[in-house]
Amino acid sequence: MVRQTKFEDQKKKWEADVDKTIARFPERKDPFMTSSDIEIDRLYTPTEPTESYDEQLGFPGSYPYTRGIQPTMYRSRYWTMRQYAGFGSAEETNKRFRYLLEQGQTGLSVAFDLPTQIGYDSDDPMAEGEVGKVGVAIDSLKDMEQLFDQIPLDKVSTSMTINAPASILLCMYIAVGEKQGVPMEKLTGTIQNDILKEYIARGTYIFPPKPSMRLITDIFQYCHANVPKFNTISISGYHIREAGSTAVQEVAFTIANGMAYVDAALEKGLEVDQFAPRLAFFFNAHNQFFEEVAKFRAARRIWAKIMKDHYKAENPKSWKLRFHTQTGGSTLTAQQPDNNIVRVTLQALAAVMGGTQSLHTNSRDEALALPTEDSARIALRTQQIIANESGAADTVDPLGGSYYVEELTDNIESEVNVYLEKIKKLGGAVQAVEDGYMQREIHQAAYQAQKKIESGEEIVVGMNQYEIEEEIDPDLLRVDEALEAGQIEQTQQLRHNRDEQLVQKCLTELKEAAGTEDSNLMPHILKSVKAYATVGEISNILRDEFGEYTGM
Repeated sequence: MVRQTKFEDQKKKWEADVDKTIARFPERKDPFMTSSDIEIDRLYTPTEPTESYDEQLGFPGSYPYTRGIQPTMYRSRYWTMRQYAGFGSAEETNKRFRYLLEQGQTGLSVAFDLPTQIGYDSDDPMAEGEVGKVGVAIDSLKDMEQLFDQIPLDKVSTSMTINAPASILLCMYIAVGEKQGVPMEKLTGTIQNDILKEYIARGTYIFPPKPSMRLITDIFQYCHANVPKFNTISISGYHIREAGSTAVQEVAFTIANGMAYVDAALEKGLEVDQFAPRLAFFFNAHNQFFEEVAKFRAARRIWAKIMKDHYKAENPKSWKLRFHTQTGGSTLTAQQPDNNIVRVTLQALAAVMGGTQSLHTNSRDEALALPTEDSARIALRTQQIIANESGAADTVDPLGGSYYVEELTDNIESEVNVYLEKIKKLGGAVQAVEDGYMQREIHQAAYQAQKKIESGEEIVVGMNQYEIEEEIDPDLLRVDEALEAGQIEQTQQLRHNRDEQLVQKCLTELKEAAGTEDSNLMPHILKSVKAYATVGEISNILRDEFGEYTGM
């Protein structure tokens, strides 16, 4: 009887939250119906709640958020359809952005080229042969202005996959907003800004861990006061999974890294509820549909418990794990690339069933090249069909209560906690990274997975079974080799035309601030960016002060 009363009280609270949500974001339909005119309820719950229901599941929009972070989830608002794009020049990428927005994309996600990601200008010898190849080349504020030409930053949310130089690219984004007449307090979006996973799995780091963590917490502090709607970090499991981890390792290592960022911010003197509501996460979606759904649900519950019980956060927004999902690039095959459309569809559906806040769907040809315009459109249409035609978005947490999914969710949570305890004993995520613990675990998991594929124990359709003779598609996207010379010329022309005295003054002030532990570097970087100092010039100032990380 006590259990039933508690359940009913929670349900009444959820219903009140639903009314508040619908007042702001009305539901898409009233009522929701199947094709057979069967009404679809907003949420399905057990008629007799079990003892663990309140603690382990609860209601959507309420702790522990297993069933979703919003009371009505996609009945009121779909996830943000945020296709990842970037190649060649800022001008070329701007055209692709505008095309995707015209096709119904609801948010932007910027891919930067490798030189930009590791803090080199296009005319640096280290950049030779890589300019514009895996993303857009951004050397200066001028490039950023071209990238967002005719794209109103007060109406579009932008995610930027940038880590070591995240502070520089964020400052460029702020400066573009100001030039458009959009004050920084109105800007919305996310910077990845997750350096720990770079040491673990990806490799686009510049500075050693300690100064890197300083830059991250400087961003937390500055954005709390000045850019309050921007997500200051996207703690990324995506690349950990791409490197070969299991689903459990992806969640465990990502959450351990998240705790390291919280600890660093607390050590800087920030209060947990000042920055935690703007933390975001980024996960992978692989082919094992039910495991992926359970993974997302478990991650929400684990983070909520950590923030509430361990860090004593009082704001419920600090307990919510908000996450972006990208379908699994490492699952795509060069063989029979049309099969990738099916893989991506399953992965995207898992992300939706698991309650993602935004989603990128990979394109069919990405195992061969950057996606063509047609392939990018099909990838976007995949999301739109799931949203508008499948019925997956018509009720909250549709797989909640499934014996299988709930058991998987519990098992993943338990195994993640074993990893978290091990990392704690090692001294935390930063120490575990420096000791190579996470790297070794991922390498072992990747090795075992590859052995299964090579032996045929794990079937990859079209690659190790059901092969056919085929030719490479001649219509793959190619980046114009002449682009590099054009980008170099534009960057050198910029240096010739700018106020060089002002640039050097700003860089000198940045260098002095970088040598002072308690100085926040963001205002100095913003001044340098506005003076048209380049990514490479600013990064080199910080390299001189902080040194470079050379790995294990």
